[in-house]
Amino acid sequence: MDQQIKLDKFDRAILRALQRNARASLQEVSEEVGLTTSPCWTRIKRLEESGVIEGYTVKVNAEKIGRPEQLIVQLTLNKHTDAAMAEFARHLEAIPEVIDAYLVSGDYDYVLRLSVRDTRDYERLLREKLYKIPGVRHSKSSFVLRCLKASSLPL
Repeated sequence: MDQQIKLDKFDRAILRALQRNARASLQEVSEEVGLTTSPCWTRIKRLEESGVIEGYTVKVNAEKIGRPEQLIVQLTLNKHTDAAMAEFARHLEAIPEVIDAYLVSGDYDYVLRLSVRDTRDYERLLREKLYKIPGVRHSKSSFVLRCLKASSLPL
């Protein structure tokens, strides 16, 4: 397991600022957290190099790009060998509609979050991709009606 990084109040403030706006300038972040640019830059570089900051991303509006429907899909596999689970993961990587995939405990093996155009698109995805993955035994799907909370990691 990776070593946990100690974060002080300035590190946390920098992370909060960047979570709100990853495009903020160094000057903007520095002013927000109460540091001059040089120590702020040093801290950001340290957070990147230590892996605390894994990258920067853009939040895309799913409706604007024609993929307004999201689903939560729970899946169970026939086998739970390392090879079967690795093969399943490889197949998921090739399906762009799969936004997130988690190996979980409980009644199902995996929980997926998908983005599709509509119910027909989801039905096509099931037939042509998900159900063709070797070892998929059972699935349960739920359409997301409304997102009540989507947030970054608490700091």
